[in-house]
Amino acid sequence: MSATTDHTSPSAAEPREPRDSVRRRRAARPAGAARRLDSTGLIYLVLVGVIAISVVLTGMEGRNFFSQGNIWAVLTAMSVLGLIAIGQTLVILVGSLDLSVPYVVSLATVIAAGGMKGLDANIAAATFNALALCALVGLVMGLLVSLLHVHGFIASLGIGLVVSGYLGTNYQGSHGSAAPGLRLLGRSGIAGVIPTAFVILLVSALLVTLLLRYTRLGHHLYAIGGNQSVARMSGVRTALPVITAHVLCSVFAGIAALLLLSRTGVGSPTIGSQGRYDLLSIAAVVLGGTLLAGGKGSVIGTIGGVAIFAVLDNVMGVMQVNPFLKDFVRGFVIVLAVAVYARRSVVRRPPRFGASRPVLPVPSSKGDPA
Repeated sequence: MSATTDHTSPSAAEPREPRDSVRRRRAARPAGAARRLDSTGLIYLVLVGVIAISVVLTGMEGRNFFSQGNIWAVLTAMSVLGLIAIGQTLVILVGSLDLSVPYVVSLATVIAAGGMKGLDANIAAATFNALALCALVGLVMGLLVSLLHVHGFIASLGIGLVVSGYLGTNYQGSHGSAAPGLRLLGRSGIAGVIPTAFVILLVSALLVTLLLRYTRLGHHLYAIGGNQSVARMSGVRTALPVITAHVLCSVFAGIAALLLLSRTGVGSPTIGSQGRYDLLSIAAVVLGGTLLAGGKGSVIGTIGGVAIFAVLDNVMGVMQVNPFLKDFVRGFVIVLAVAVYARRSVVRRPPRFGASRPVLPVPSSKGDPA
């Protein structure tokens, strides 16, 4: 009985050969910790390495990287860029782009500062007006992208130039004055180490992460960024998510502008372009593992990319590095990160040909002997 079973088992297993082939291909993929180390885990591993190098370089200059003032400076630098990068993440996830964020930041600072006029009683009205105007700018861009099918690069560039022309025509130098209550926000923090602005960044990142993971809007953003035509044929109304992404991006830029205003005290029509928040926010998003084509990425990875830029800028500031060398370092980090992500995506693809694939028998022709 056992001999008969041994002889018949191979023939019975032949129909399951394709399933065994799939199992072999799955077993050939990285397993355990190597497979769990996705782009987000990789970026935070790089962040740990950057911090370790920064500690050494800062120590060589006679400074302590983990001093209270230095940690405060790093987290404060993360706050403004981080909020802009969160909004940029939403736009890039949906397959678009926003180059108008530096001009939206400048516009929000002058509108808010001009409305406050140094009085705490005007904080609520001035803040609402600034954020409402930012939302209007984002709405216009979203309508151009979703309804008129203008590429996000062109639409945001055109709107950015319009806002820049308005600022240059109507504002010369600083404008208005921040209210004392808003300035207090820029100086307040937890235990003198964690700025309130950084807490706002963390809360915003948490809310957007929940939106992307657990809401229909978040799922639609990923679907549209992955393939807009397929998403449309699947019943997704593509216009509303695209418009929402652009509106939220401009609103987050407005919130970042209020944080800048709390530190500078006056509105500036050039503060956004001087900070180069358009290119830096896109770079932070890409460095965090979000695909520029859309459909893949996370806010958690974006925060990691922002942290790397903040740490690098801090240590280069301590070492008094030439500004041109700073740009070289940023560019090198971005290119290296994108190259690593591209390499990992190629390596992880399952093999299309190989010995593990089952070989199907060739049917005999009618003329061949049976």
